[in-house]
Amino acid sequence: MSQQEIREKLVAAERYLTENPEDARYTDSPATARVASPGGLLVEVGGPDGVQVTTDMPRSVGGSDAAPSPGWLLRAAEASCVATLIAMRAAHERVAFEDLEVTVDSESDDRGILGIANGEEVPAGPLRTRVRVRVSEVRIDEDDDDIWETIVNWAVDHCPVTDAVRRAVPLTVEIVTDEA
Repeated sequence: MSQQEIREKLVAAERYLTENPEDARYTDSPATARVASPGGLLVEVGGPDGVQVTTDMPRSVGGSDAAPSPGWLLRAAEASCVATLIAMRAAHERVAFEDLEVTVDSESDDRGILGIANGEEVPAGPLRTRVRVRVSEVRIDEDDDDIWETIVNWAVDHCPVTDAVRRAVPLTVEIVTDEA
């Protein structure tokens, strides 16, 4: 799809949701994870229309390193979401580019995930995250030196994945046991 076609779709979606705000809110499709084998940490995650992802943990904590870890998939989700939103916003603003690359890395402390912080408060998740954006062969029609900073900041601010990581999203836990 061309940038112009993306822009047209975005403008149409904006118009529709402005006129029909009740259609903007919905329940997202679920992801269901199943441990592939009770003796391992390989997990198969299924979603809508047969979408499937597999995760594993490093050997140092009992995994087999056969697939990416859930933490890496979180960074992958952040990177792909930000890249998508940058491309969408660039199309919306009629700003062309040849190549766009988004890298997300983070720093973690494994004592948090293992629960061995010895009284220290060490979170199980990342301590910090960094988003690095590289854009090449930029062609901007207007004379705006800050256009990419504006587009990138807009994308990070509107990315559902980075938003969920930064904001305290209410979480409910439901446990269902099957008696054998």
